[in-house]
Amino acid sequence: MNAFQRLLRYAIPYRTRLVWAIAAMLVYAGGSMYLASLIKPIFDQVLPKRELLLYTSVAIFGAYVLKGIGAYFSDYYMADVGQRVVMDVRTALYRHILDQSAAFFARHSTGQLLSRVTNDVAQVQRAVSETIGDLLRESLAITGYMALLFYYDARLALVCLTGAPLVVYPLVRLGRRVRKTTRRSQEQLERVSHVGAEAFNSHRIVKAFGAEGRESEKFGRALFQLYRTNMKVTSIMSVVPPTMELLGALGMVGALWYGSRAIALGRLTAGEFTLFLGALFLMYGPIKKLSRVNANLQQALAASERIFELLDTHSEVPSRPDAPALPPLTEAIVFRDVSFAYEDSRPRSILKGVSFEVRAGEMVAIVGRSGAGKTTLVNLLPRFFDVTRGSILIDGRDVRDVSLGSLRAQVGIVTQETLLFDDSIANNIAYGHVRANRQEIEAAARAAHAHEFITVLPQGYDTRIGERGQRLSGGQRQRLAIARALLKNAPILILDEATSSLDSESE
Repeated sequence: MNAFQRLLRYAIPYRTRLVWAIAAMLVYAGGSMYLASLIKPIFDQVLPKRELLLYTSVAIFGAYVLKGIGAYFSDYYMADVGQRVVMDVRTALYRHILDQSAAFFARHSTGQLLSRVTNDVAQVQRAVSETIGDLLRESLAITGYMALLFYYDARLALVCLTGAPLVVYPLVRLGRRVRKTTRRSQEQLERVSHVGAEAFNSHRIVKAFGAEGRESEKFGRALFQLYRTNMKVTSIMSVVPPTMELLGALGMVGALWYGSRAIALGRLTAGEFTLFLGALFLMYGPIKKLSRVNANLQQALAASERIFELLDTHSEVPSRPDAPALPPLTEAIVFRDVSFAYEDSRPRSILKGVSFEVRAGEMVAIVGRSGAGKTTLVNLLPRFFDVTRGSILIDGRDVRDVSLGSLRAQVGIVTQETLLFDDSIANNIAYGHVRANRQEIEAAARAAHAHEFITVLPQGYDTRIGERGQRLSGGQRQRLAIARALLKNAPILILDEATSSLDSESE
């Protein structure tokens, strides 16, 4: 199944809206065809004889009303389907990314992942709501115009459409180039997002080392590469309309030669030939739109391929669907001959043959030099990574044989790097126990020596702390992280250098 077919599957739940959109397109096409059919009586009866003047005037107005109604509802329903499909794709992609392992996030930057979720999916939205809508609506309109042409004179219609087959080959060739170049453009846009996100997240270091100029130059280089790639896409797409106009001109010249002869022989009236020319001119707008449809579809397909590449990436920590839940810890945690190496082109062992036991209720400190693998060791317990060799047992059960949710529900963790969310202090503390009441939140804050500084803030526990808690000091952020872990009240508590930013009294 190719990317386009997979993308269309997301529209299946909204097929009722698609049916309404197609019905509106048929109304639009009918109005367009009826409008073109009025050209003949205008030149054969209304203008020379002043017959059917009122009827023709009302008919023209009615045709435009039909076209307007069809255009409005087809645009509305296609946009609705497009927005819903984009919402579903973004949700699926976002959840899929969150489910990936820690190793996945080590290989992909935040800017790159956000670019997939935002920029690539935006390209898809354009295809679903606009491009496919144009493809269906304008194709139906062209079909109506062609039906009129063949109804009045099939030979003249064939003369007018002789250039049509010549369009197919260049459109296919150009479409392939657009798809390839668009993929590079999305990659360059991903690079721009990565460079920008990295500089913003590290703004204090950038300022401390006076590197604003360097970062701006780096961002500018990334933007220039994106500009060059986008101009290649534009140069390819700009070739299509002039090509279509040239082939249309050939058809028009052929129609004039054939039509003048047919009128002279009495096979066509002036009104019928004018209808032909009018229909050809009316076909120009839809054909011009369709000439860009293929290029737009190729751009969307390039973005879709990148989205589905990510959706097809599975680095999740494996968990059996029928794995039993882990009961609360009652006996001991056992590391048995544990070895671990990060996934890499040249794997290097971080831990080798580590064995120890922690009884329930015990407090154990793991001491070692920087880079010795202390953080890696504790990250194996909640299965952020899986052991390369050996096993980790909780009450005699291998952590790989129990459900991942029940395992992590029993672990409270304060990481080496304090991570908080742009939300209120209360919501940050209650992140692991969302049903906690205010009394429970305050009790956890008191236990972590955070209540004192929280009450001094203007909005107390309702104070928003900014992205990553940047409105607080390092020690305050660390106390909130400890309070969050304490409120979860998990049987297993991991403190990974959790007091490095605290004063000695608080520690």
